[in-house]
Amino acid sequence: MFIPPKNPSAELWDGPRTGVEGVKELFAADEAFDSGRFPMFIKDALLAKHVFMDSPVLEPSILANNTVKKMVDIAKTQRSIKPLSAIVQELRIIKSDNEIEIMKQSGQISAKAFIEAMKWTSPEFTESQLWAKLDYECRMRGSSMLAYVPVVASGPNGLSMHYVRNDMKMNDGDLVLVDCGGEYNGYASDITRTWPINGKFTEPQRELYQAVLNVNKACIKLCTEKANLSLHAIHSVSTRLMKEELAKIGFKVNTWELERILYPHHVGHYLGLDVHDCHDLDRSRKLKRNMVVTIEPGIYVPFDDRFPKKYQGIAIRIEDNCVIGAEEPYVLTATAPKEVVDVEFCCANTN
Repeated sequence: MFIPPKNPSAELWDGPRTGVEGVKELFAADEAFDSGRFPMFIKDALLAKHVFMDSPVLEPSILANNTVKKMVDIAKTQRSIKPLSAIVQELRIIKSDNEIEIMKQSGQISAKAFIEAMKWTSPEFTESQLWAKLDYECRMRGSSMLAYVPVVASGPNGLSMHYVRNDMKMNDGDLVLVDCGGEYNGYASDITRTWPINGKFTEPQRELYQAVLNVNKACIKLCTEKANLSLHAIHSVSTRLMKEELAKIGFKVNTWELERILYPHHVGHYLGLDVHDCHDLDRSRKLKRNMVVTIEPGIYVPFDDRFPKKYQGIAIRIEDNCVIGAEEPYVLTATAPKEVVDVEFCCANTN
């Protein structure tokens, strides 16, 4: 490891630095050096037969006069420098048992934060305040931070899937769609729940919510090695099931309308050290034991007369984090309420 050295003057203003010896102890590094020595190290390393590198290091003290960049550019003309990312992602895609234990804790922390947020939600608050509540509850339970900027979308704001302004007042009678998760020991959780701001679903909200929930639960059951499916295959199942569920409550939609308007995103992605983990790995690969994925079907009904009027303006997504098991999935986020009766009970109880 190459790190900035101890510097009493800098530490007076910015706080203590770990230092070379401290890094060895803290991170169990085999070797540690002053970052100023990195240019000489990289010069020798680039002479190796096999060189793997994704991008130049961005540490300012290392990039002085573009020394490293110049050396790398010269090396590229003399030998093949291969990317490291693909190799690392193959190692990351299957989680160790220890990683799974950390992700269990990450999921439980975030699930408890959602419970507290549901209990606390009221038409008197804003989306921003609900965001602050989730952040507070995650941190108080051990998260170092939120894993990403959350979506806290009340009412029609939920029709925008990456709505992150989170600055509107929440209105009585609307739903709030919250996509949020804490980070614990470097590992992300990624939960989405949708609940009534006043604590009680209207009939149209409940009907549409149950349709999405049925798809969520059916797709989670497919998260096993025995099923021999990929995320792409599960997504195909989710679109078929969603069309069937919507037909039961009066929607008459074709495949284009479903996949381009009502349910335009994928059912899930890999999860781990990043929220969208191993992003270069194709979702067409078969799921294997100890992979971790999200399952997040959603429905977003615009103000469009092609769709039943009573559902227009309603947005619902339900997302869980699942460990692929041999024959059964393990849902890391199972304690976050999602059954209608549980959500309403949670919203109605402040204790």
